[in-house]
Amino acid sequence: MERKLSTQERIDLQTRHKKERDGRVRDRIKAVLAHDDGYSYSEISRLLLLDDETVRRHIKSYFYQHKLAPENGGSSSYLTVEESRHLKTHLTEKLYLHVKAICAYVQTQMGKSYSVSGMTKWLQANGFRYKKPHGVPAKADKEKQAEFIAHYEALKSSLGPDEAVFFADCTHPQHQTRLAYGWIPAGIRRAKPMTACQKRVNLIGALNLDNHEIEYRQVDWVNAESVKIFLQQ
Repeated sequence: MERKLSTQERIDLQTRHKKERDGRVRDRIKAVLAHDDGYSYSEISRLLLLDDETVRRHIKSYFYQHKLAPENGGSSSYLTVEESRHLKTHLTEKLYLHVKAICAYVQTQMGKSYSVSGMTKWLQANGFRYKKPHGVPAKADKEKQAEFIAHYEALKSSLGPDEAVFFADCTHPQHQTRLAYGWIPAGIRRAKPMTACQKRVNLIGALNLDNHEIEYRQVDWVNAESVKIFLQQ
């Protein structure tokens, strides 16, 4: 068997070995890593207290089927190395809400049948976690952002000793009672006193990103005149 592990495969196996609770799987990982390091089957069998044929079978199962789980361990890892690489790339590009949809994709594209629990194990073993994505503005334009950053950097480099760049905006917080949920007996309408009117505060603020200096001003109205006064401030 001439195929060698890639650097990333070794890292993935070592990472899985640290997290794996099943001692049988850890033995298989050690056998594969030792074989890749040049140890013979007999040397590995003595180290792991296994017979030669078992060690040979474990190593071949990994290199030919990318399999580490025992026969009774479900269908968690029998995609080939190329299929696993394809699936990881696909899952990096497309977000799935349910594991069963990933199972369906694998069945359709690769002809391999996975249970939900088996695919969950594969996902965990390959570095995937079930979590919320990071939200970004829907209309964000990366090219315009890059242009602005270039403009901002050029502006900073041309500032005089008594000049600074501030990022400014306005806000209008309201001072009023806001109802929230609470535990109320069924069939009972619970009343809560409210403020008679909605009071609004108008603020103009600016932030200097270099030193986090903040300037702000409370105004009656946000208009051209109040913005002018703020800029003079």
